[in-house]
Amino acid sequence: MSKQRVLIVGGRIENVRKAKEQGYEVVFLQRPELFLAEHAKLVDAALLVDYRDWGILEPLITAAHQVYGFTTAVTTSEAGLEPAARINDLLGLGGVSHDVALLLRDKLRMRRHLASVAPEITVAAEELDGRESLDRFAAAHGYPFIVKPVDGIASLGLQLVTDEAELDRVWETARGLRGVEHQFASAFPLERFIMEEYVDGPEFSVEAFTFAGRHVIVAITEKLTSDNFVELGHVVPARVSPDSASAIERCVRTFLDAIGLQEGPSHTEVRLSGRGPRVIESHNRPGGDRIRDLVEAAYGFDIERYTVAWASGTLPALESRPPLRQAAATRFLSAEPGTVTAVEGLAEAAEQTDVLTVALDVAVGDTVRPLRSSWDRIGQVVAVGPDADAALARCEKTGASVVVRTEVTADAPE
Repeated sequence: MSKQRVLIVGGRIENVRKAKEQGYEVVFLQRPELFLAEHAKLVDAALLVDYRDWGILEPLITAAHQVYGFTTAVTTSEAGLEPAARINDLLGLGGVSHDVALLLRDKLRMRRHLASVAPEITVAAEELDGRESLDRFAAAHGYPFIVKPVDGIASLGLQLVTDEAELDRVWETARGLRGVEHQFASAFPLERFIMEEYVDGPEFSVEAFTFAGRHVIVAITEKLTSDNFVELGHVVPARVSPDSASAIERCVRTFLDAIGLQEGPSHTEVRLSGRGPRVIESHNRPGGDRIRDLVEAAYGFDIERYTVAWASGTLPALESRPPLRQAAATRFLSAEPGTVTAVEGLAEAAEQTDVLTVALDVAVGDTVRPLRSSWDRIGQVVAVGPDADAALARCEKTGASVVVRTEVTADAPE
């Protein structure tokens, strides 16, 4: 029997390494500027093209499949989800379909679909279509409510509307964001916006893997967020009562069934309101922010490995959640906006007991921006402990020992 070949769309180099470890040959689809010498040493073939452009990608993949005969297309990258799904459909490879990928990416499409098939887990939502639509939505659903991009990521452009006096500002902010350049603008342009009911209550994400339509909830992750909804940390397992955990799990299984997800990972964000859990959004990939590492540290389940290599037949299907080994947490590092003048305590922090990672993304001379989206965070600590409180406390103590000094300059971002 010839070796199986997987087409991996974008993502971390660990995707390639783990697929190779599971016996796959790897055809790697990546943007040219992101292909590294380390990739070249690992992959069996590389297709270097902007895979977000389907007009270019479709004929290339059709020809490449005739040569390489890959049996599955996978990704752990947000930007790669829709291209991978279109490839699966084009070549009849199974996996997540383009229709499902679109439901998960387009937040308005998702809300409309849930309203028809699972209204008990969603909230009212409408497209922002002119200044008057804000008045209509407020009259119909009251305050507060949320305005956010239909294709948004990283909390960019998300606004909480608390009363009528804010409507003009909210409208002008949304108008100003349309077409704005950001690091993922080509894949996630800020063009359309959605208005939706605000869901009060604590926020969680649910990390799951689906085997032939059977959803295994691997972990419930507790989220720590700022006032403007930027995620400041995560804790696995979530500190939540058994009854609430069961309600969250039922909500997510209902959601995944309603969306039609049949295979692979999912990362579903939920708020536990007074009316019960409500889905905020979801993705058919492992959670970001190192959540995949928290899940592996806590439960021993490598969701990234399963994402790229489950179809190889070398990994056993989960029957249920693995037993908890320990708790794991992450907290993001912060500093005052300005130009970095000094970094203190980084090496010492990484040597502390139970600390898995201390990562800092700025150095002397770099700029710290105000915290408006996940991209403005400057680093993170990942740690473990015997329980969630201990893991989080270790993160916070370690994070506090890393000091990033900044100086405000005339051209500092506002």
